Amino acid sequence: MEQSAPEAIDPSAVAAAERQTLSPPNDRRMRKLLDVLCDATRLKIVRALRGNELAASDLARVLGRSRSATSQHLRVLREAEVVRPSRNGNVVRYTLAPDINAQILEDIGRAFDRLEPRSA
Repeated sequence: MEQSAPEAIDPSAVAAAERQTLSPPNDRRMRKLLDVLCDATRLKIVRALRGNELAASDLARVLGRSRSATSQHLRVLREAEVVRPSRNGNVVRYTLAPDINAQILEDIGRAFDRLEPRSA
């Protein structure tokens, strides 16, 4: 015998909450983006690219990491459509992609900025 869901205490609040849930495709996209966010180095890359266009070697210098390690993080960010590469000769430079994933990461970065103590 199948159990039914208990009656809602506040049916209108439950209906409003149900409208806020993500569709399965958007839920998968959110999970992928959250996986990207779970790494501080990738967040640092996103912050470094705010208003900048940098090559992997430049990002490696900013991060204090090897170019190889930085490139691996850039690959994850490219696959998540957060950064966009552009080639000029043999140099590939990266910028933030102009889509919702990059915007979400930028918004999170701005929220983290508010955690920084302000100097007097």
